[in-house]
Amino acid sequence: MKIKTRTAVSSLALAAGLLGFAAAGSAADLPAAAPYVKAPAVEAWNPWMIRLRALGVITRDSGSVDQVPGSGVKTSDAVIPELDISYFFTRNIAAELILGATRHDVTGTGVPATAGLDVGKAWLLPPTLTLQYHFTEFGAFKPYIGAGVNYTVFFSQSAGNAFNNAGTIVTSSDLHNTAAPVAQIGFDYMIDQHVGLNVDIKKIWLRPDWSGTLAGTLPVTGKVNLDPWLIGTGITYKF
Repeated sequence: MKIKTRTAVSSLALAAGLLGFAAAGSAADLPAAAPYVKAPAVEAWNPWMIRLRALGVITRDSGSVDQVPGSGVKTSDAVIPELDISYFFTRNIAAELILGATRHDVTGTGVPATAGLDVGKAWLLPPTLTLQYHFTEFGAFKPYIGAGVNYTVFFSQSAGNAFNNAGTIVTSSDLHNTAAPVAQIGFDYMIDQHVGLNVDIKKIWLRPDWSGTLAGTLPVTGKVNLDPWLIGTGITYKF
């Protein structure tokens, strides 16, 4: 009986050993588990950007009074603070709206009747909307181009009410609101993820009609070819 028991125990031990060896061999044949790699964090992206610029408004000295052959017009330049807001539809395509107001003096040139004539003064509110393409393959340097439309509103207008050497005087002056096409080029240089420096140049083909009165009785009309360059530099903030 003892011999049978010992034989049974030995058989069980041998079977367990064989099963353990087979299991170890099967485990060795299995492919090694792939190492765990943490997924990279996705950079948060916000479509909004604002800029605050110092803006130089450089106008073209051109225009005329219809009723005075040989007449001309010149318009003063201006430097103003300007705010723009940009919205990025994609990382490359954005729309930009600029906001600011400028004040300009209009003076007659040309023939004696208009030379040195104080035509008047006016404030301009020129909201300008452009659609831009931003190049993103140059690292911190991010150039862009754009095109769009401007609509200029003239307000707080006043006539010169002063005689020139020829005895001409403008007693009423009215520049008419008008739309104009715009072209744009510029760049941002990003100091970090949010803050950068901006340089921006726009050209607006702005040529409003003008109407006025000489000496309180004679109505006159004309055109003032402002055609300003808008040259700005300032700070960019990307949300």
